[in-house]
Amino acid sequence: MFKNIVFFLIFCSSSVFSQEVVPLIDFNGYFRSFQNGFFRQLEFQRIRNYKFGDNVVGYTDNRGNLRVFDGGKPNDLANVDAEYEVSDNLLTWKIGPTLNVWDQGNLKTLTFNADNYFVKDSIIVFQDTRFNTLNVYYKNEIIPLTLSSGQSIIPDCVGENIIAYRDNGNFYKVFWNGNIYDLDVWHNPIIFEAGTNILAFNDPINGTFALFENGQFLDLENFYVERYKAGNESVVYTDRSGNFMRYHNGKKQKISSFIPTNWDLKDDVLFWVENGISFALIDDVKVELGRYKIDDFIIKNKMIAYRNIQGGVSCVYNGEVKELTLQRDAQFSIHGNAVLVELFNKSFVLFKEGVKTTL
Repeated sequence: MFKNIVFFLIFCSSSVFSQEVVPLIDFNGYFRSFQNGFFRQLEFQRIRNYKFGDNVVGYTDNRGNLRVFDGGKPNDLANVDAEYEVSDNLLTWKIGPTLNVWDQGNLKTLTFNADNYFVKDSIIVFQDTRFNTLNVYYKNEIIPLTLSSGQSIIPDCVGENIIAYRDNGNFYKVFWNGNIYDLDVWHNPIIFEAGTNILAFNDPINGTFALFENGQFLDLENFYVERYKAGNESVVYTDRSGNFMRYHNGKKQKISSFIPTNWDLKDDVLFWVENGISFALIDDVKVELGRYKIDDFIIKNKMIAYRNIQGGVSCVYNGEVKELTLQRDAQFSIHGNAVLVELFNKSFVLFKEGVKTTL
């Protein structure tokens, strides 16, 4: 019996850390979050500001305290004005030059001499001015990347869990999965596009369009490409023959024989406009969003929400377009696998797992 109780408590604790949070400020000015099918009030006084990711929210309360909420109980981080940033899983706050991190309830000071820093889903990249180093925080460890004898080094590209940077001798390197990989020396900047577990670039040494994936560098095309972007273990690009191409799971796929008038890739969603029709590719399923050019849209995880032709908000769920509201100019955001729509009267529509909930 005792073992069952312990297991239940551990299970509940891990569920709290991993659950999505959906923060909002309602028509009364109360700060709330949608959890387990209902809206939970987090503060009983107006807050000053907040920033959110999928699983964590940082906010400054009425007294100026910085607090963090991850689905459990809000906790204080600082009782003075602090600069803070939030990703889906991490929260950093900076007081003067001191940079700290909250990571699933664990607190750590990264440096007392911070300059530039970048907060992503799995990593934090930061400069330490005392030692003139570029460092990465990864899985509760601080890993030095390079030491500069002159001006502090800023990374060339930072993805959700991958970094491209140069050392003192312009030697390009890649950090991924706790390891550092050598690329080559080149004196001119290389333009990288980083996503999750993948890095794309035109390789000036070999004259190819190349990738870094699974600890290896490989050539995807034997020529440069004009435009490219990386997502979650995928890359989309336009080749010199005018084809719109996608690389995913080790395979190249032609999306279209024409270069779209507008396109974007983020996380697991590819969006493009072809012949005045807007499409999305999610889990290898092509979905027609509308027979018009969509300009106002948000992509996150496996969700896309967008302004529909009536001026309201629609999204895609299970390969189908779902209309969330026809009210014009409603604001919308994505939280994990949920879409939150704020209407003009400060009421809200939440769409999650096929169900619409209103507040």
